[in-house]
Amino acid sequence: MSIDNFSVASLSISGESTLVYQDIARRVQKEKGIRVINFGIGQPDLPTFKKIREEAKRALDEGFTGYTSAYGIDELRSKIAEHINSKYNAGVKKDEVIVTPGAKTALYLAFLLYVNPGDEVILFDPSFYSYSEVVKMLGGKPVYVRMKWDEEKGFSLNVDELEEKINSKTKLVVLNNPHNPTGMVFDPKEIERIMEIVKERKLVLISDEIYDYFIYNGKMKSVLEDPDWRSYVIYINGFSKTFSMTGWRLGYVIAKENVIKKMASLAADIYTCPTSFAQKGALAAFDSFDDVKEMIKLFERRRDVMYSELKKIKWIKVFRSQGAFYMFPYVGDILKKTGMSVKDFVIKLIEEKGVTTIPGEVFPLDVGKDFIRLSFAVNENDIIEGVKRMGEYINMLMTP
Repeated sequence: MSIDNFSVASLSISGESTLVYQDIARRVQKEKGIRVINFGIGQPDLPTFKKIREEAKRALDEGFTGYTSAYGIDELRSKIAEHINSKYNAGVKKDEVIVTPGAKTALYLAFLLYVNPGDEVILFDPSFYSYSEVVKMLGGKPVYVRMKWDEEKGFSLNVDELEEKINSKTKLVVLNNPHNPTGMVFDPKEIERIMEIVKERKLVLISDEIYDYFIYNGKMKSVLEDPDWRSYVIYINGFSKTFSMTGWRLGYVIAKENVIKKMASLAADIYTCPTSFAQKGALAAFDSFDDVKEMIKLFERRRDVMYSELKKIKWIKVFRSQGAFYMFPYVGDILKKTGMSVKDFVIKLIEEKGVTTIPGEVFPLDVGKDFIRLSFAVNENDIIEGVKRMGEYINMLMTP
C-alpha cells in the first residue's frame, strides 16, 4: 500500500474544471504583468446584499455558532417553502426542504441517493461539468444527449434523442434551466415533454434551477409547476447566484418528505449541517428582492454590451443568451483554419492577450468542442476591453 494508491472513485474524476483556467490566468498575470480580464468567473461580481450580511453579523454577535439540524434551521426551511409556493404554487411543506452547504452538495446528495454502480444517468451535452464527475465517482455511467445548435435560435433540447437513450439501466435524467454554459432558457414545451417522458418511464428527474432569476428573454418552465412533482422530481436551487452569496455555500433541495429524510441521514454523516450563521443571513435574502431586481437589470445591460461587441468579430457566431450570465459563442471556424483545439485557443488567448474564457469541452462531452464560454458577470468597461482583445487575437490568427 502506498499513499499514492488512490481509490477507484477518486481516479474516475478528471479534475478538469473552470478553475484550471483561473490558475493559468493567475500565472500569466504574475509572470507577464498583464492585467487579466476574467470572463471565466461563474459568480456575480457584486458583494452579498447588505441585509444578508447584517443578519449574519447579528447571528455571530448573538453566539449562533453551534451545530444546527442536518436539515437546516426550521425558519429557513419554512422561508424557502413559502418563497417557492409564492412563485410556483407548488404546495411545498417545510419538511420537503433540506438546506445544504451549496447547490453542489445538494446535487451530490441527490446522485448519492440514487446512483448504483452500472446505473446510467442521462445528461444533456453540453452541461455543467460536476454532473458527470459525480456520476462517474459513484460508479455510474453518464449518457449524453446532444443539444441542437442554431445560430438564430441558440441551443435546444433534443427530446427525441432523450427517448432513444432511455433503457433498463437508466436511473436519472438531469436538467439545468436556465442553462450553464449556453445561457439558454429552454422552451417550456421541451421541458413539459421531458417531464412527461420521465414520469412515463418511471425515472427520477434532477432539476437544477440555480439561475432561475437570471432571465432576460423567454419564459421559464419550472418542474415544480407540475402538481405531480413529488412522484419524480428532485429540485435543486440555492442562494449563491440570486443573492450573490457564492462564498456562503448555501443550497437546498425540494423533494417529497421521505426523500428529504434520507438526504438528512446522508448529510449528518457527510457534513453534519450547513453553517449556522450563514443560514441566519439567508433568512434576510427573502427581504432583498429589490436588490436582486437591480442586479438582474445590470446583468441584462452587460449581456447586451457583450453581445454587441462579440458581433463585431466576424469569425465567430454568437446567440444572445436568454438567461444565466453566460455567452457561448461558436469559434469552430477559427479552430478549423488554425488546427487548434478549443483548449489550445483558450490557453493562448490568456497567454497572449490576458483574457480568460472557458473552453466548451469542459462541459462534456463534445458538443462544446467548437464553443467557448464567457461570463458577463464583470463590469461593462472590462467587457468592451476584453472582447476587443479577443478580436485582435482572432484577427491575428485569421489574417494571412
